[in-house]
Amino acid sequence: MKISRRSAVLSLCGSLLAALNVPASAQPARPLRVVASFSILADMLRQIGGADVEVSALAGPDADAHVFEPRPADARRLAEADLVVVNGLGFEGWMDRLVRSSGYRGPVVVASQGVVPLRMGGAPDPHAWQDLGHAQRYVQTLSEALVRLRPAQAAPFQARAARYIEKLAALDAEVRRSLASVPVERRRVITAHAAFGYFSAAYGVEFVAAQGRNTDSEPSAADVARLIDQIRARRVTAVFVENITDPRLVERIAREGKATVGGRLYSDALSPPGTEADTYLKFFAHNARAIVAALTPAATR
Repeated sequence: MKISRRSAVLSLCGSLLAALNVPASAQPARPLRVVASFSILADMLRQIGGADVEVSALAGPDADAHVFEPRPADARRLAEADLVVVNGLGFEGWMDRLVRSSGYRGPVVVASQGVVPLRMGGAPDPHAWQDLGHAQRYVQTLSEALVRLRPAQAAPFQARAARYIEKLAALDAEVRRSLASVPVERRRVITAHAAFGYFSAAYGVEFVAAQGRNTDSEPSAADVARLIDQIRARRVTAVFVENITDPRLVERIAREGKATVGGRLYSDALSPPGTEADTYLKFFAHNARAIVAALTPAATR
């Protein structure tokens, strides 16, 4: 029987460890297999876990987790996972069915645990990552989950989490400073769906959306007409498309409201690797810069 070079090397390493009487507990542990519901959580887990975790996202870059449809391959990924991480607050309506169908029996961690949610039409607003203060709580929750699974690796998990929280806190202060330069009466933004309520509450920007907190239904003609009237009456200058939604609705609203599309905001997903918002820190910094630029009068730029 032909033996691959990799198998031969692994066999040799095992023999050497046995010959040296190295106990199994002292041998390097394989990386934890972690499945996150969407790309933002996956990035947070990579920042905390480093090389000690293998993370995959179910709803990947530029994917809309509101309407995500799991495939059989996703169920297999869950079945092989050591940990599953979800946002919670009703964001992943498909996750319970996927967990049941996969046969997964491990821990399911809710990243938003401890966040006091905003309410939208009587339901919790799930987009808590749009506040960097809440993001720091997410990181603490995720770090504790990894430590519970691998206590021996607690120190590196906690050290990486602490450094990451410092970066989030620094960005939070930077966003507040940059928005302080924008007059309060100009801080109005139109977006595709209502994903920025936490950003609004934390940083003092009013967001008006064509759709509600989910993207699985189209706004009525009356809703669109009211939004166009608001743009005209309140002289809204900042209208944005989102990376997870069809831009045509927002472009039409901007055109009929005689406003200019100020660019793209990232709401529920990162951008693909190697692009402008492929980490959560870059995602948030991009959004803040785009909003400030669109709200700042041209004469003062």
